[in-house]
Amino acid sequence: MIAFNQLCWIWIAIALVLFPVLLRVSQPYGKHTKKTWGPLINNNLGWFIMELPALIVFLYFLFSNPELENKVIYIAGSLWALHYVNRAIIFPLRIRTKGKKIPIVIVVFAILFNTVNGFLNGYGLAHFSTNIELNNVTSLRFILGSCIFIIGFIINQYHDHLLIKLRRIGSGYKIPYGGLFRFVSCPNFLGEIISWLGFLIVAFNLPALSFLVWTMVNLIPRALDHHSWYNKEFRDYPKERKAIFPYLL
Repeated sequence: MIAFNQLCWIWIAIALVLFPVLLRVSQPYGKHTKKTWGPLINNNLGWFIMELPALIVFLYFLFSNPELENKVIYIAGSLWALHYVNRAIIFPLRIRTKGKKIPIVIVVFAILFNTVNGFLNGYGLAHFSTNIELNNVTSLRFILGSCIFIIGFIINQYHDHLLIKLRRIGSGYKIPYGGLFRFVSCPNFLGEIISWLGFLIVAFNLPALSFLVWTMVNLIPRALDHHSWYNKEFRDYPKERKAIFPYLL
């Protein structure tokens, strides 16, 4: 277990080292796609390929312990699966990005990223979170964490839906309105961060902490890029909006 924990801390350290780099370099997909990052593939296909490992690897290692009988661990696993079934399968089918591309290098990096996170969280839950306390589905921590995860998931889904409605083929980008768009440019990202905070509260282990850190390291710079892009693209963009955290950032 000591070696596994060290691996988690190393993974967290890598995230913190990369954070200032990501603040300076825009991730080249979506609004910020660049041909200078090498060969491109279909955007929908890219999303499917790069997100699927987080689901498959996680479930493989979650069920790698035949003696696992902890109800909370399986419910925690279902929360992870809920997010990644949507992200890897449903989301690529919903988004209206016909003709758009994503750099293959981004897909490769994402596969590595999702594989590591799937392994750490699946293996960590299956082998290092089996104490009796975790088996209590009526505990305040379990109920609170699950509710926070679901709230974040709903926030993410609702605002993804609003964005998808705006992406009519050939109509270009528009200013999104409704829900938490009143306060921030990327409420879908905020919802995802809230979800993984809830997951951390339920799982209460180092892998879940590492994933929350990585989620913030990935999404905060991307939200800042989106916010900056909106302000440059639209002169009438609401000035009171922040990037991702209402009234803060």
